[in-house]
Amino acid sequence: MPKLSVFLIPKPDMKSKSHRVDRSRTDASNPATGVPEYFTASADPELRQDRYRAFLEFLPDPVFVFNLDNTVSYLNPAFEQVFGWTLKEWKGKQIPFIPKALEKDVRAGVQRLFREKVLHGFETQRLTRDGRLLDVLIDAAVFYDENDQAVGKVVTYRDITRQKRMDRSSQALFRIAKALYQFRGLDKRLDFITRELQKLMAVGGALVILIDEEAKELFFRAAAYDDTEAERRYKETRYPLNEGVAGEVLRTGKPMIVPDYYNSPYSLEKIDRRTGSKTSNMLQVPMMTEKRMIGTLCVVNKREGDFDQTDVNLLSTVASIVALPIVNARINEQLEKSYAAVKSLNRAKDRVIHHLSHELKTPVAVLDASLNLLGKKLRKAGETGGDRILERARRNLHRILDMQYEIQDILRDQNYTSYRLLNKLLDACTDEIEMLVAQNIGEEAMLDRIRHSIKEIFGPENALSVTVRLDRFVMKKLGEIRSYFAHRNCRLVEEILEVASIRIPEDVLDKVIEGLVRNAFENTPNGGEIVVAVSGGKGCVSLTVSDSGVGITDENQRLIFENYFTSYETMQYSSGQPFEFGAGGKGFDLLRMKIFSERYHFDIGMVSQRCRHLSKTDSICPGDVTTCGHINDPSDCSESGGTAVTVTFPTAERLDSGDWENGVCIL
Repeated sequence: MPKLSVFLIPKPDMKSKSHRVDRSRTDASNPATGVPEYFTASADPELRQDRYRAFLEFLPDPVFVFNLDNTVSYLNPAFEQVFGWTLKEWKGKQIPFIPKALEKDVRAGVQRLFREKVLHGFETQRLTRDGRLLDVLIDAAVFYDENDQAVGKVVTYRDITRQKRMDRSSQALFRIAKALYQFRGLDKRLDFITRELQKLMAVGGALVILIDEEAKELFFRAAAYDDTEAERRYKETRYPLNEGVAGEVLRTGKPMIVPDYYNSPYSLEKIDRRTGSKTSNMLQVPMMTEKRMIGTLCVVNKREGDFDQTDVNLLSTVASIVALPIVNARINEQLEKSYAAVKSLNRAKDRVIHHLSHELKTPVAVLDASLNLLGKKLRKAGETGGDRILERARRNLHRILDMQYEIQDILRDQNYTSYRLLNKLLDACTDEIEMLVAQNIGEEAMLDRIRHSIKEIFGPENALSVTVRLDRFVMKKLGEIRSYFAHRNCRLVEEILEVASIRIPEDVLDKVIEGLVRNAFENTPNGGEIVVAVSGGKGCVSLTVSDSGVGITDENQRLIFENYFTSYETMQYSSGQPFEFGAGGKGFDLLRMKIFSERYHFDIGMVSQRCRHLSKTDSICPGDVTTCGHINDPSDCSESGGTAVTVTFPTAERLDSGDWENGVCIL
């Protein structure tokens, strides 16, 4: 080993070639050089040499001492451990650990070292004895003999391969995680992931293998391959679920490294023949969600060395990141296909309905004309008994024609509500009942009574509207029905303001008010409160009936106006008497009010909050605030739930102006 008494000097004096230690100093360390006194205090050169050697062997980083001809002078144990080259075998020889692609850079680096004497933090690469390529960080210095002549170089190599690999892996994982939300389509997303894996892991190919559960097959959903033609063929290839490396990985649920693919019992040479590729080694890991395995992530043909546990960990991490987004993307694909199919069927259905509704006009018009002619001939013949039958036939023909127009409105996406159709169905039911009675009984008086009863419930279709002051009408109505709920221990609060006139049939308004008040009482336990309020706004007048009762769940609120639907099962409660708690539901009354609103141009809306002590729809209120075990004070009940129904009428003046349909009330 050459004399190393001065080569550890970190910052040589550039004014002098010599980096020798001033031996005249005997303090703890030389302030000019930083060399500890331990290495320079002894007069015995051999002792100093042994101390240097012990220090070098202690260092954890590889140290290489070169002669000027680049032959080995000294290698410390860390060098032998990291690179595999030993001092015994290579002393006096040149170690072939410089990659050919870097030979020019190394020569330039040596020239720079002799100019600057010391180099720090020079990043490059070196080969190990077994052919692995390591990323290293170099610190180097020239050292001199007693006559200030350069005799060699000392270089330390810090292996940063793992650190750089971790940095690259972290960046790639970040890009992959970010890409999962950048690419909408599954194929674009997987293509990006496989490209990233191919670069990150330095492999010839990266593949995504998924399970086709219906066909019981495996298929390559994505492939990034050096050979683009092989890449295309991979995406066209399928094979049985239990075959190959993927089949074994899915069976065991564990990663698998295959160092020699063609000598493996799990190799599938038929796939290589089909794709025109050649597989030397392979790594596959399972892709799993919380519930099941969906396929594998595969990389093949590692360019340098064999796959190791670090590769397994990295690929497994990627698989865990992408598994769930792949499942979600496949579900989204299926939903989009289903939606496209539904749209196609819907368009076909619209075309059929449109054609049928259009073709319906002609026969209806012919039938209407024929009935008119038949009526004229019967009257000429003095036959009047069939007038009522003919009139009923004409009404139903006109209803068919009205329905045809409504179907056209639906197909044109015009503003359409089901209540118009309900009106037509109501009228049709009236005629159907009338016809059945006439066929089976034939009593004209009974027919009149049936029609009269139906009109009593829903009101005549063309009832006469009159000008009404809502505030006065409400106070009068409350006075008339007060005896109906006098036995109930509920507080009625009247907040009635003077408002403008509205126009509506009185019997319809009568049914609306009584229905709202009755429903409020029937849903409010004893000890609760009902508020009836009348107020006015810009161009409209409103009636609001609110209660502190059991309230209605959100789900039932969505259904209650669109169906004959009660807000709870009436049979849960013992009473069926009007105004008693739990006597019935809001469903029928509100449905009837919506039919009225279509006919007489008013709006109806509801806001409700289910009592927080009735967590389930079928929970039962005891019917009395004082017996409720969930509250400490009766006032707590009014704050726990309730319902408010608001009916908004246009003023008579606004209704006459004709702008009610497009208007917005400001209360």
